[in-house]
Amino acid sequence: MYPNRKTALAAAALLAAAATAVAGCGGGGPSSATGASAAGCPDVLREAKATVRRAENPGTSWNGPTTGPAAVPGKSLVYVAQTMTNPGVAGVAKGVREAARAIGWNVRVIDGDGTPAGIQAALGQAVTLKPSGIVIGGFDPRLTSRQVARAEAAGIPLIGWHAVSSPGPSKDPKLFTNVTTKVEEVAKASADWVIARSDGSAGVVVFTDDSIPFAGTKSRLIEQRLAACPGVQLLAHKNIPIPDASRRTPQEVSSLLSRLQKRWTYSVAINDLYFDDAAPAFRAVGRPGAGPPYNIGAGDGDPSAFRRINSRQYQAATVPEPLSQQGWQIVDEFNRAFAGQPASGYVAPVHIATAANSSGATSWDPHGYQQAYEKIWHG
Repeated sequence: MYPNRKTALAAAALLAAAATAVAGCGGGGPSSATGASAAGCPDVLREAKATVRRAENPGTSWNGPTTGPAAVPGKSLVYVAQTMTNPGVAGVAKGVREAARAIGWNVRVIDGDGTPAGIQAALGQAVTLKPSGIVIGGFDPRLTSRQVARAEAAGIPLIGWHAVSSPGPSKDPKLFTNVTTKVEEVAKASADWVIARSDGSAGVVVFTDDSIPFAGTKSRLIEQRLAACPGVQLLAHKNIPIPDASRRTPQEVSSLLSRLQKRWTYSVAINDLYFDDAAPAFRAVGRPGAGPPYNIGAGDGDPSAFRRINSRQYQAATVPEPLSQQGWQIVDEFNRAFAGQPASGYVAPVHIATAANSSGATSWDPHGYQQAYEKIWHG
């Protein structure tokens, strides 16, 4: 997952979409909210509460593809990971491995260790192995343009996970498809959770990794949506690269707690892992696990995030990616590529997981996707 993803134009388009979504601010009918939100932006508050109600619905029945080509035999994949310390990247890798076993293919995972040089070396190694397909696992292909060109010259199809801002096929960079939820929907859902839960009155810190275009776009959209309610104040934008999160987050959080004190009531992070690293700092100053600040992750919904949410330990919610399902989808998309068929076009719906609706689960997955994909592949 993440300076500017797809292109500056793509980011601008997403920001424009978000601006359209919040354009109703201030129109005003009566509102049950009080204070600044009721006076300033009742329409956005009303919309935010409706969005959250829909997204918190626990129904997760499979609504993806049920038809497609039979399994193409004898294929091999290489999954190039931005860094396996990113729980989302690692969770999708696990799903790819599971799906490859089910379809009868071989998979190798190569860790880019979260650095440009490491990712370039990992993708270069992947191309040298001459697999049937390569997964771009959570990094911008523009970072590896030389290696991508080698893969294209060798006829190796590339599929991304959080590789560009939008789901679906990409011409520049060339990807058979990119598997992700819609970044604008994830950003809106997480910001709306803050607006709705706080009744439009909150002091918010946003944690992001601006070196990853996907994450940078996401955090800008989150901040723009939060700004739709005048009672919601952005107190800080903390840019902490994911590979540095375990080292830097505790000291950054300690500094923020000292400076902001009780004004800090909510947090949004582009990845749940920031709250794992923040917990010791919250605990050290006696902040309760159940908040404030009330923390929501705008991705990725890994098992540790669900454990924090279910035990009410410094995270209240997440907007999870269905990581395992997306790994299976990647394998199915490769099978479509190998069979000469187009990408499926499937995009997982946005969901908000909380202790109240997760029923103790440690992941979010639609029910029945494994059976649906296996039926497609093996009949």
